[in-house]
Amino acid sequence: MHEPHSELLPDAVAPAWWRHWWRRQSPTHQDRFAMLAPLAAVLLFLAAIVSAFWYLRLEETDREQEAVKRDVEYAQQRLRLRLLERQEQLMRIARDINNKEVDAAEFVVRAESMVVQYPELQVLSWIDERRRFKATYAAPSVPAAQMRVKGDVLRVGETETIYSLARDLQQPVYSQPVAGSEGTGLLQLHVPLADQGRFGGIVLGEYSIDALLRYGVPTEVSAKYAVALLDAKGRVLAGATLPPRSPATHLLPWGEQPNEYEVPVSPVGNGLVLRAQAYRTSLGVIGSGVFWLVIALSAMTAWMLIANWRHTRRRVQAQQALVAETNFRRAMENSMLTGMRALDMQGRITYVNAAFCQMTGWNEAELVGRTPPFPYWPEEDREQLTARLDDEIHGRAQAGGIQVRVKRRDGTLFDARLYVSPLVDPRGHQTGWMTSMTDITEPNRIREQLQASHERFTTVLEALDASVSVAPLGSEELLFANKLYRLWFGGQAAGHLQMVAQAGVPEQPRSDEHLDEVDSFVGLPTGALTTARSENAEIYVSELGKWLEVRSRYLNWVDGRLAQMVIATDISARRHAEEQSAAQAERAHSASRLVTMGEMASSVAHELNQPLTAILNYCNGLVSRIHSRQISQDDILAALDKTSRQAQRAGQIIQRIRSFVKRSEPNRSLSDVSVMVNEAVELAEIELRRRNVRLSHYVAARLPKLMVDPILIEQVLVNLLKNAAESIEHAKRPPARRSVELRVIPRMVDEQSVVEFSVVDSGAGLAPEVMDRLYEAFFTTKVEGMGIGLNLCRTIVESHQGRMQAENIYNGTEVAGCRFSFWIPVSGAINAVAGKDAGVTV
Repeated sequence: MHEPHSELLPDAVAPAWWRHWWRRQSPTHQDRFAMLAPLAAVLLFLAAIVSAFWYLRLEETDREQEAVKRDVEYAQQRLRLRLLERQEQLMRIARDINNKEVDAAEFVVRAESMVVQYPELQVLSWIDERRRFKATYAAPSVPAAQMRVKGDVLRVGETETIYSLARDLQQPVYSQPVAGSEGTGLLQLHVPLADQGRFGGIVLGEYSIDALLRYGVPTEVSAKYAVALLDAKGRVLAGATLPPRSPATHLLPWGEQPNEYEVPVSPVGNGLVLRAQAYRTSLGVIGSGVFWLVIALSAMTAWMLIANWRHTRRRVQAQQALVAETNFRRAMENSMLTGMRALDMQGRITYVNAAFCQMTGWNEAELVGRTPPFPYWPEEDREQLTARLDDEIHGRAQAGGIQVRVKRRDGTLFDARLYVSPLVDPRGHQTGWMTSMTDITEPNRIREQLQASHERFTTVLEALDASVSVAPLGSEELLFANKLYRLWFGGQAAGHLQMVAQAGVPEQPRSDEHLDEVDSFVGLPTGALTTARSENAEIYVSELGKWLEVRSRYLNWVDGRLAQMVIATDISARRHAEEQSAAQAERAHSASRLVTMGEMASSVAHELNQPLTAILNYCNGLVSRIHSRQISQDDILAALDKTSRQAQRAGQIIQRIRSFVKRSEPNRSLSDVSVMVNEAVELAEIELRRRNVRLSHYVAARLPKLMVDPILIEQVLVNLLKNAAESIEHAKRPPARRSVELRVIPRMVDEQSVVEFSVVDSGAGLAPEVMDRLYEAFFTTKVEGMGIGLNLCRTIVESHQGRMQAENIYNGTEVAGCRFSFWIPVSGAINAVAGKDAGVTV
C-alpha cells in the first residue's frame, strides 16, 4: 500500500478540521483523493474558460440580434408606408371614378403616370361590377401572358375570390402573395367602387414583390443583411437567403445559431413576411487560437492525470485481489468439512487444516512436525497404517482411496477414507504428498441399514402368496421376479408378457422387431402413468390351470426406464365359489318361479278349463248335428275354426307358463319394455281375474330399450302384481276398490336416465315392523309363503344396477294402499355386463 499523502497538506497551512478529516481517511482513500484533486482542478479550470467564452459569445449574439431586430422593423415600416401611399392613391382614383370625374381614357393616363413613377406598381386595372375590364395599363416589363385588354373577363381563381371579398366588405383588400418564376411574383390590391351606394366594380393594383423589396427596403439594410420576402408557408417570394451553417459550428456548448429576424408586413398581414439574416462579418472569439490552445493543454493535462491514476489504481487492485485471494483460500480451507494433511518426502507433517484438527481433536501445533507413528493412529492398527504410509510415500497409493480407522484425542474411533495425491510446487518439482480425509462413519451406518432393509424387503416379497414381476416396456428383459413367479413361469419374461397380454394391456414392441427400442408411450408424459391407479383383470392361465387376478401399474425403474409391475394372485378357489353361488342363485330363481306358478295353479287350471270346455262343447255339438244331418259345410268349418282358436288359446297359456318357469342361463340383451310388460300382464291377469281384481297398466311412449334379462324382469313384475292382488283380497276390499295399477315411465335419478316400474294396489298397506324386514330372506306374513319372493326381486333389480323401494299410500291418516317401485338405468348396464366374465345373475 502507498504511504498517506499527508505531505500534500502541511499542518501549518491546513485548518485543524481539515487535518482531522484527512487523518481519519484510510490510505486507499487518501491515495484516491491525492490523484483526483489535480484532475478536478484542471477540469474546473477548463470549465471556467469555457464558461467565460460562452458568456462573451452570448453577449455578442444578443447585441447582433437586437441590431437585426431594429433594422428589420425599420425596413418593415418603410415598406408599410410605401404600400399605404399606393393604397391612398388608388383609393383617390376610385373616388374620382365614383364621382364620374374619370373615364376609361383618363384612367389609363393616370395609371401610366403611377406605373412610371412607382416601379413596384406593375399593373393598374378598372373592373366593372360584371367582372369585365374597362381599362388597364401594365408596365413594359410585364410578361405578355399577364397582359389584359379591355373587355376581358376576370379569370376564375384567387383573384375572383378577393374580388368577391372586396365587394362584400366595401374596403380595400390585399390578396395572398403569389410566387412567380424569376422574380415575377405579384401582390394584388382590390379597391372597391361605389355607384350611388351600389357596388360598381374595383380598381385592381398589382405590385411586383421583387420591386417592392428592392425599392421599399433601405439600402443600408440590404447591405448588412440577406433580406427576403416570404409567404405564410415560409416560401421565398423575393430576395436572398443564406445557406445553412456547417455542422462544425455546433461542436461548442453555445453553438453557432443563425442571426435572423422575421416580421409580417402590414397592411398585407401574415401573408407577407419580411425576413433578414445577418452576414457573418468575423470569426468571433471561437476562432481565437488562445481558446484552442487552452483546450488542448487542459485536455493533455487531464489525460496524463487520468493515465497515472488508472495505473496506480490497477496496482492497488492487484494488491487487493492478492490479499482477497489469500483470505479466501484460508477461509475455504478452514470451512471445509474434509480434513487436509500435507507430508514432506520423509513423511513428516508440514500442514493440517482446521477440519483435520477438529476430526482428530489435536491442534495444529501438536501435529505439524510429527513423524510416524502419528498420535491419531489406533495402537492395534499401527503396523497396517505404517505399511500404507510407506506405500503412499513411494507412490503406490490406491486411486480410489483407502478406508482406515482414526482415533480421536478422547480415545473414540471413527471410520475415514483417505485420498493421496502428489504435492507439486510452481516449478513442477514434487515436494511431498497431500492427503484428504473424509469421515465416513455415517455413510457406513446408512449403507448397513439399507442393506438390512433390502434383505427384509426381499424376504417379504419372496414370502408373498402372489407373483410379483417387473419388466421394462418394449423389452423381454425381466428386471425383478419373486419366488412364486419363478415357481410358476421360471426366470424368463414370457410369463410376465403373457399376463399383460391376457389382461388387456396393449402389447409393447419387441426389441427384435424395432431397432430403436422405443415403447408405445414415447413422447407422452410418464409422470401421469406412474401416479395412475393400478388396473385389475381376472385371467385364466391354461398352462397353470389357474384363475389369476392380475394388477398392473407403471413405475420408473432405478435406471430411469419406464417399467411395468404385474402382481398376480391365485383366485381359483374364489372363482369356483362364485360359480357355485351363481348356480345356486339360478336354481333359487327357478324354484321361485315354480312356487309362483304353484300358487297360481288353481287360477291356471281355471283359465285352461274355459277353452277346453268350449272345445268339448263344439265337438259334442258337431257330433250331434252330424248324426241328425242338420249341419252344412259352412257351419262345420265355422265350428272347427272356433275349436282351433280355443285350442291355440290353451296352447298359448301353456307355452307362456312353460317359458316363465323354464330354467335357462342368464341372457341380457337389448329388450323392449312394452313386450316385457305385456308378457308379465298376461301371466298375472290369470291370478287377478281369479281374485276379482281389476288390472290397468300404462307404458310411456318411445321408451328406450334396456340391457336386461327379460325373463327376470317379468318375474319381478309378476311377483309384485300377484302380491298386490293377495294384499287386496286379504284387506277384503269391496269390488269397486279392488284394483291394481302398473305404470312404466322415464325418470332422472342422480343425474342419470332410468325407466321406473311401479305397482300400486288398494290393499291394507305394510305395517312398520313388516316394512323394516320386508326384504329379509325367509321372512313372510303369508301362512303358506316361503319369504324369498321380495328378496329375490330386490336381488334381480340390484343385479341390473337398479334400486327397489316400497311405501304406503295414505288418504288422510288412513292407509289406502301400497306402492312398490323399482328402476333400471338406461346407460351403464352395458359396461357393467361387459366387465364381468362370470358372476351372480339373479
